[in-house]
Amino acid sequence: MSAFNAFKANVPVAWSPNLYITLVRGIPGTRRLHRRTLEALRLTKCNRTVMRWNTPTVRGMIQQVKRLVVVETEEMYNARKQKGASHRALRPPLVVNHQPIPAPESSS
Repeated sequence: MSAFNAFKANVPVAWSPNLYITLVRGIPGTRRLHRRTLEALRLTKCNRTVMRWNTPTVRGMIQQVKRLVVVETEEMYNARKQKGASHRALRPPLVVNHQPIPAPESSS
């Protein structure tokens, strides 16, 4: 599964005051301007997510490095985190009874 598909959530996209930006591609081999933009967004390692306000400045920075990042709204981010938490949740223990089952008594 590609990194982009892993970060998709089944939530309709709506306007959000906060944007969650995740770096999904590596920094090595990118242009210096893109590296500086990622540094300004505080994205230093792959699969790290930062929260930024939804301002024209931040949207311009995202537009510059759009092939390296995935942008989510607050609802999408919360849905993805909730789905991941439910996937990793502990399941109830399996109880095995080693006692022999008593034979039913026949009433004749």
